[in-house]
Amino acid sequence: MSDHQRDDEIARLARGTLLPAFGGAVAPGWLLAELERGLGGVTLFAINGNVPGTEELAALTAELRKAGTPLVTIDEEGGDVTRLGGHLTGSPYPGNAALGAVDDPALTRRVYRSLGAELAEVGVNLNFAPSVDVNTADDNPVIGTRSFGSDPELVARHAAAAVTGTQEAGVAACAKHFPGHGATSTDSHLGVPVVDAGLEVLDRRELPPFRAAIDAGARAVMTGHLALPSVTGDVPATLSPAAITGLLRERLGYEGVIVTDALDMDGASGAIGIPEAGVRALAAGADLLCLGPREHEDSLRATLAAIGAAVREGRLPLERLADAAGRTRRLKEWLAGRGPAVVDRSAGLDAARRAVRVAGELPRWNGTPPLVVELEAAGNIAVGPTPWGLGPWAPGMVRAAGANGEVEPVLERAQGRGLVVVLRDAHRHTAQRAFATAVLAARPDAVLVEMGLPVWAPEGAVHLATYGAAEANARAAAERLGLTAAP
Repeated sequence: MSDHQRDDEIARLARGTLLPAFGGAVAPGWLLAELERGLGGVTLFAINGNVPGTEELAALTAELRKAGTPLVTIDEEGGDVTRLGGHLTGSPYPGNAALGAVDDPALTRRVYRSLGAELAEVGVNLNFAPSVDVNTADDNPVIGTRSFGSDPELVARHAAAAVTGTQEAGVAACAKHFPGHGATSTDSHLGVPVVDAGLEVLDRRELPPFRAAIDAGARAVMTGHLALPSVTGDVPATLSPAAITGLLRERLGYEGVIVTDALDMDGASGAIGIPEAGVRALAAGADLLCLGPREHEDSLRATLAAIGAAVREGRLPLERLADAAGRTRRLKEWLAGRGPAVVDRSAGLDAARRAVRVAGELPRWNGTPPLVVELEAAGNIAVGPTPWGLGPWAPGMVRAAGANGEVEPVLERAQGRGLVVVLRDAHRHTAQRAFATAVLAARPDAVLVEMGLPVWAPEGAVHLATYGAAEANARAAAERLGLTAAP
């Protein structure tokens, strides 16, 4: 093989490992050209304008497939992390926390099958879900309601159900964020979280859901940008041979595709840049590189160049690159010819209704609707600016920051009528807790609605928990509060 032929082979294999992003709902020319040359696929992002509507998205993915056989990937977890239209209206499916609260694996399978069917209808064939992290840190800034819960065995049985349901719809599931992001207090978008646990603890706490997902046939596993000093030292798992090859491949026996979380995140590339992070991830054992929402043509070319240089320098064995491209090719072969399931949106509302938990006795409003006050709570970076809350069922709802000076005006407006205060992860927001406490001191009949994790609840207060802020969760809460009729 001549040097020119070898360089062409390296470039072909490298393309097969890459998942760049792009802007808009029409594929740019550079992307179509790269697909014709064997690009692995793309990652769709709502913030890039890739998902303006289902018809536009279906047309876009059809256009992509005319140029090649791409993996079309997306982060569609349902619940708070939603991209398929839910970023505009809120998801019709509750997230994992609500499904874990119900703890009916058959229902979880049904929800994920319907969610997968919706993805298949618009041409998405690899979903970066489910999140199978065991959320053991109450103050976790990035997982929270994205987790089925804090019990490894509960998370494991729902991980298996979610994988099975997704893949019954003809879409590949991707269990994330290996080896487990649930015990962290740092967002890996902003730094490198550390899970300071030995292998014995990991085996008992973080790894059971990944074993269950693998046993259920998960076609992909996503790495997390977190360090485990006992396993990886100070290197994030995405760049660590000990985590990817040693722990996931050898200890857990996983043979499918390993995909990185977005490499633009500081936890992966903050100190070394995306192209070098891509090289190190491939050398560690990853097969697909998700570059990130802002990483378009220039980033793709820089990463291709870095991979080529690493192979020629001997830092990245050609055999490792060929192995990665081969796993990606086999995933595409598995997807070929699979038919979608039937969309069943009623599964989402069924699950959201069953997840609602009420402490105390909800009042009757006697014909006068209550004043609903919704406190500010921005979603984390993974969630993004997704609509949430009871607004659609509460005309005249008040939005408040939770400042002390806002309590008295709210109490004045609520005179002679009921009062509902909507919180979201109040355990993580001092202002929310202070506001709710002050309101309850004057109005002990006020109802608190928690649309995040119900970690904090004042003793004696009437409290409704939804375990998520999706549209389905909000509707289920509105029904229980009598703001809208339930069937």
